Amino acid sequence: MRPEHTASRQTHPAAGWQAGTMTSSAQKAAILTSLHIPGQPLIVTNVWDAVTARIVGGARGVRALASASHAVSFAHGVPDNEGLTLEQALAAASLIIDAVDIPVSIDFEKGYAPDAAGVKQNVARLIEAGAAGLNIEDSLESASGPVRPLEEAVARVAAARAAADDAGVPLAINARVDALVSTPRDWAGAMDRANSYLDAGATSIFVLGLPTEGLVERAVRDIHGPVSVISNPTSVPLRRLADLGVARVSFGPGVMGLTLAHLQRAAVTLTALGDYPEELGFSY
Repeated sequence: MRPEHTASRQTHPAAGWQAGTMTSSAQKAAILTSLHIPGQPLIVTNVWDAVTARIVGGARGVRALASASHAVSFAHGVPDNEGLTLEQALAAASLIIDAVDIPVSIDFEKGYAPDAAGVKQNVARLIEAGAAGLNIEDSLESASGPVRPLEEAVARVAAARAAADDAGVPLAINARVDALVSTPRDWAGAMDRANSYLDAGATSIFVLGLPTEGLVERAVRDIHGPVSVISNPTSVPLRRLADLGVARVSFGPGVMGLTLAHLQRAAVTLTALGDYPEELGFSY
């Protein structure tokens, strides 16, 4: 672990925060940004509606939430990659944000706009809904497809920051780098994107395509800001990600898969006149 990570483990602005004490979007955004600590990662168990927000938000140790666009889209019966309209996306975000008192980061996909000016307008509306942070991605379609030209992608991150500055909200912008998925050999290009997004106003960089300890370590070394990753059962273990200096870990649509797998197994058991699953008595 790099030397600077040791110092980051001491204290931070969120250290004394207790649920229910925050009153403004600006405060929540500042708290969310402060929780991205290299070596002491923010763990976000992604949510997709009001009830999942309340359940996860009420779990011991949880200090912030993040939505997953894939799960939100599938819950609405539409595909990911902006299958939702802007109005649907904002309405879904509001349901999640209003369900809890802790900071919420919204997976805002590509910004639901064809250009940077539109991204700025849409992010301004997301901030009005109470978002403390957002994800914005640089792929043109799916993560495995082509990425947006660098200059355009940077302009869109800068537009999100400009909207936040105009609103007086220090929005936590988790800028996603998809380049390693489609062109894994272009490490330098992906790192250039990551650091350009930080220069444009991103507060953390969400890198797809880091399946090994070596690649995670390399990304933490080469990116000049907090690094965010997505994990699943085949990924680098969580404690090791912390040791390597990762600042945020999410699970994307995997959390919906986990939930639905439990539901399906319960349905099989009940249909077969089996024992009542203990979770059938869960109070929410």
